[in-house]
Order: sequence, then C-alpha cells, then structure tokens
Amino acid sequence: MGPEVSAFVASGPLPGQEDEEDEIDRRALQLEAIPRPLSLAEAKALAGCFGPDDCYGPAWTMAHLIETAPGPVYTPEPAPEAGAHARIRGWAVAAGLVAEAPGPGTPGGGDGGGFPA
Repeated sequence: MGPEVSAFVASGPLPGQEDEEDEIDRRALQLEAIPRPLSLAEAKALAGCFGPDDCYGPAWTMAHLIETAPGPVYTPEPAPEAGAHARIRGWAVAAGLVAEAPGPGTPGGGDGGGFPA
C-alpha cells in the first residue's frame, strides 16, 4: 500500500460536515495526493474510511478514487439511518464499484470492512 493511502487510513474516517473546515480541507488534500489508479488492497482500505456524511464532497472524491481499482470492493450495507452513506453506497453498487454481497466472483469478498454503519 502506498504511503499516501497509509497516511489517509491512519487518519481515520472522513470528518463530518459538523467538523472544523480546516480538518475537512486537510483530508480533501490527502485524497488529492493519492496516486491513481489504486490497487485493490488500497481501495479496500479506503472503503473503510467513509465518515458520517458526504463531508461537503470529499466522500464522493473518495468513491471516485476507489473506482480506479481493478475490481469491485465488497462493503456491508450501511444502516438505513446512515443518510449519505446509503446514497454513496447505492451509487457505488449501481456503478459496479461495490459488490452487493460477497461471493465467489467478488474480489476481496467477505473482508468485513467498508462503509461504517
């Protein structure tokens, strides 16, 4: 895994819209520094970093970044009250970025990581 992805993952989930603007900006810059395309392992690591909402855009940036990986990444379905998580995951499933369920043809299936509930 590249150092940029490792640093992003070590910083934890994306902040929410209620967090400080400086922190949201810092995390957005971290995302922009990640080289594309991602490996499947990097995509799986980033899929576990979604925060409580779309973070004024960086969550969508991260979803598009994950899309550069060579295959879908299984993530468990978020709780119905997850709001932006559910919308982002729905988009990701429709785009083929995220598998709806782990299975024999799903790279990385059953990893247990992904969008927090």
